[in-house]
Amino acid sequence: MPLSDVRNAVVFLNVEDTSYDDCKNDILNYFRSKGIKVEIFFLELRRIGSGERLITSITNTILQKDINWLGIPSDEKLALIDRINPDMLILLLPSDNFTVEFIAKYCKARFKVGRRYIHDDVLDLVIADRPNGELPADKTFDNIKAFLEKIR
Repeated sequence: MPLSDVRNAVVFLNVEDTSYDDCKNDILNYFRSKGIKVEIFFLELRRIGSGERLITSITNTILQKDINWLGIPSDEKLALIDRINPDMLILLLPSDNFTVEFIAKYCKARFKVGRRYIHDDVLDLVIADRPNGELPADKTFDNIKAFLEKIR
């Protein structure tokens, strides 16, 4: 799917990635320059202690408490994705756990990009990390942008 056909996109970031803040700004700037509306969601699965504060918007953050025992996000969080009705989904999440897989399969985006293969060919484009280690999200997004620019 060429970028010219994308009207809106949803990107999932992992807050534990040290580059997430730079990556968030890069995502916003990139899609704005293309005239594409983008919504960024965050996955925060670690327990937040009483002295800690959430550094992302509670609306767009899926917390551990928002996920049931199977790993499925709450109806409220899924409804947010449904309302956006994205043309493109980008999963900058390094994990291939069930929650990430569920989000990829649930989202009705016409073009889906991720960092890990999900069985049943759910993703249209996979930009894998190096075999010897995981790239920061901002570097992975740079690689994704390079491929998106080539799709005509």
